[in-house]
Amino acid sequence: MSSIPSALLLPHTLFVTGIGTDVGKTVVSAILTKALGADYWKPVQAGLAPGTDKGTVAALVPNAICHPEAYRLALPASPHAAAAAEGRTLTLNEILAARPVTARPLVIEGAGGVLVPLAPGLLVIDLMQALGVPVVVVSRHYLGSINHTLLTIEALNARRIPIAGLVFNGPPTPETETFILNQTRLPLLLHLPELPDITPEAVARIAAGTPMSALTE
Repeated sequence: MSSIPSALLLPHTLFVTGIGTDVGKTVVSAILTKALGADYWKPVQAGLAPGTDKGTVAALVPNAICHPEAYRLALPASPHAAAAAEGRTLTLNEILAARPVTARPLVIEGAGGVLVPLAPGLLVIDLMQALGVPVVVVSRHYLGSINHTLLTIEALNARRIPIAGLVFNGPPTPETETFILNQTRLPLLLHLPELPDITPEAVARIAAGTPMSALTE
């Protein structure tokens, strides 16, 4: 696991995105929430069973304040499809209006990757741009992950959205990681090892091993 260099202390609010679905955004969000003493907010939740990402973070960081989602959609699908199944249309204004007001740091977790549709003509990256906060990109190693990581970063750069850095999730793959870091010139914020059990204790241990907690002192 890599520590976050002191010169790269993260800002008050962060948006956590991934190179796709199921790459570890929620666990990384929990670690950041714990390390920063932050609140947590998932603007759009698609899929309510067997649980939600907010519920996962609340269980992993028991003392964290987890704010209500702007939208809670039952179907585990792309948000635009989950909303359509309920006869609803997500709007950027409603999401922004639901943004929590807090004096603490805030970790915001996205839905899927940056180009996931929220509604016709509205993508997750549009929300990220409107929020105007730096982004943490979570990359998980699999065949094709280099391409997906670089495409994610290209999309963010094209919109001039600031990127705080990268998180690599899973067993170390040095050649892949070195290539991505050299290609993007982004800092490595954290290397999250494969965890046999994702528990509050494991999250607290990893969070305590980074200097991010200095932000709240």
